[in-house]
Amino acid sequence: MASTSAPEHEEAPTTTAEKASAQLLSLVGRVIDSGVGPMDGSIKWAEDRLRRVQGDRYRPNADQTREARPEEHEDIEKTIKRLVTESIQAASVNGFVTGLGGFIAMPVTIPANMAGALVVNARLTASIAYLRGYDPTDPHVRTVVTLVAVGSNSQQIAKTIGIKVGEKVAMQAIKRIPVAVIRQVNKKAGFMLLAKYGTKRSAITLAKGIPLVGGVIGGTVDATMTGVIGRTSKSMFSVD
Repeated sequence: MASTSAPEHEEAPTTTAEKASAQLLSLVGRVIDSGVGPMDGSIKWAEDRLRRVQGDRYRPNADQTREARPEEHEDIEKTIKRLVTESIQAASVNGFVTGLGGFIAMPVTIPANMAGALVVNARLTASIAYLRGYDPTDPHVRTVVTLVAVGSNSQQIAKTIGIKVGEKVAMQAIKRIPVAVIRQVNKKAGFMLLAKYGTKRSAITLAKGIPLVGGVIGGTVDATMTGVIGRTSKSMFSVD
């Protein structure tokens, strides 16, 4: 698996907000790559659910991307539907994310239940990306996963990244953006995560200086939002 640690040439976070946003970005990386606690990482989870859908027809995949065979497309879409349903159920169960325990509790001002909401939404988005043939460890894909987990729609994501494209070609355009630019967008996404999943106090502090998409302040474990995130994920990570 690719490392989620920051490259040596990147500046280390210094302020409390920078450290908190970096921790949330790290949490996104963890849930994508290996999962947290009893929750599997995005690829393992997606593969397990695909195996349950396909039964004896299932063929294991050892790569970071999955190239679906023509006859698998219906199975892939059934699996994605199952992932969305499971995530909505997890988000709607009272106490589910707080029950995940201290291994997702973040330092600074990130409550465990908010970190849990991020885990549910980021894992769902990355799993859909993987099943649609994208590499969840690619920095371009990971940044989009993060922005979707914030609650951004396709047009807002394109605007945040600095491109003007339609939904169906957004990822094609994003993949052409230099990694150095993606890193800067990723930092912005980290602050957006903090405003969404941090405490009310951190949201108020950041609201004046951070470019936020509409309605991201005051995040909760919301099953309706998880459903929206599932639809946005399918829109962003369309089949090429």
